[in-house]
Amino acid sequence: MKKTYILFFISIILFSCFEDSDDNIVFASNINDFVWKGMNASYLYKQNIEDLANNRFSSSEEYTDFLNLFENPENLFESLIYLRESIDKFSFIVDDYIALQQYFSGISNSNGMEYGLRYAPGSSYDVYGYVRYVHPNTSAEENNIQRGDVFNSINNTSLTIDNYSDLLSSDNYTVNFANYLDQNTSETSDDQIISNDINIGLTKISYEKNPIYISSIIEAQNQNVGYLMFNRFIGDYNDELISVFSNFKSNNINDLILDLRYNPGGSVNTSILLSSLITGQFTGEIISTEQWNDEIQAYYLNNDPEFLINRFIGNSNSLNLNRVFIITTQSSASASELVINCLDPYIDVIHIGTNTYGKYQASVTLYDSENFNLEGANPNHTYALQPLVLKTLNSEGNTDYFNGLNPDIILEENTTNLGVLGDENEPLLALALQQITLDRKVIDLINPIELIDDSNKFELLQKEMYIYLKNDFLIKNKIINEL
Repeated sequence: MKKTYILFFISIILFSCFEDSDDNIVFASNINDFVWKGMNASYLYKQNIEDLANNRFSSSEEYTDFLNLFENPENLFESLIYLRESIDKFSFIVDDYIALQQYFSGISNSNGMEYGLRYAPGSSYDVYGYVRYVHPNTSAEENNIQRGDVFNSINNTSLTIDNYSDLLSSDNYTVNFANYLDQNTSETSDDQIISNDINIGLTKISYEKNPIYISSIIEAQNQNVGYLMFNRFIGDYNDELISVFSNFKSNNINDLILDLRYNPGGSVNTSILLSSLITGQFTGEIISTEQWNDEIQAYYLNNDPEFLINRFIGNSNSLNLNRVFIITTQSSASASELVINCLDPYIDVIHIGTNTYGKYQASVTLYDSENFNLEGANPNHTYALQPLVLKTLNSEGNTDYFNGLNPDIILEENTTNLGVLGDENEPLLALALQQITLDRKVIDLINPIELIDDSNKFELLQKEMYIYLKNDFLIKNKIINEL
């Protein structure tokens, strides 16, 4: 039965209003109407939200009354999220899509210090941080902060599970450093963290992060091994990524170690490019498929099933490898996991480190325009939505890895022995090299230390995986009227 969807062009007047960048009054009607339409048209979990049902409102008046319940677009958006604490932790709304676009290009506010957060020894409340790496030409580098530095307070306030988000989200703060004492034992229960009176003020500025952190060729027993530490999937750096593989190819590397230990995700297109550069022998074959909400999925299965398929792409710099070594931690998420999951049916993926984060859903940016693209967006405001819209599946249908992807060879970063990134003796890289030069062996992890969070928490997209709108699939009314 054909459904008639009449709400997309309702004119609504609400009492709340906002000001745009030119101090023009923008009624909440325009923005709230956009929020509901965008979520109704695209949200992955639409079928689980009663207020997003196509027949939710019997009249324009009822629709208007519903939108009037919400003082601002953020509250409306949040009311439409499915199980925020357990299922959809990632959908969000912004009131400045220009900043969002900059973030997609790698630009964000940063003081240059990337870190992980863990519980202090013997505590389930106190928290400490350890520096993972430092970006060049930043406040952290200027103050000589190094990988392995430990801190347990910010602005002379001890970090706890309750306050670390507030303390570390500021643009300016003082880091109070400490020493981690392991008492020369393998047990962590007797470890101590002692403040050392080193205090450094850091300032966040607008900064462009190059996701290609390290690229090198390591000679190991007369073999050339490529090493790439890749820290985010950013489409604007695709050409640089291709250049890295061009260098690998010209140096005839035998194996590749792909270090995704701190990579929280990013562009699906870039993950497909990276997977295709690692291989090359599967051009045109299915790398992944997409599962959208019930309505969109049914429409494309019936009208254009190819829309739901992503395929390996050809590139003259592809390495045609039959195996790859991938390093991960709990901070490896979304598009990083997509690479592992999608390569696994095709080549030998030797996964080293710890479990990944466990995110298999992708989002898309929706603007307030007829087809939700940037072109034609309402000039009176800069709100945009970033809702989850699909689940990714590999060619064998594997998805829903809630608890992350399990490594083949388990080794966790040790706060007291992090090593130098890119150095052959850095523990995780050394272990990967060992698998290349010697027979593989499984190393059991003893007393793993839980990672509470990391510096990506304070990034706009956190552990995001996103796509770009294809064709005009979200033109208002198009899909709904054809169901």
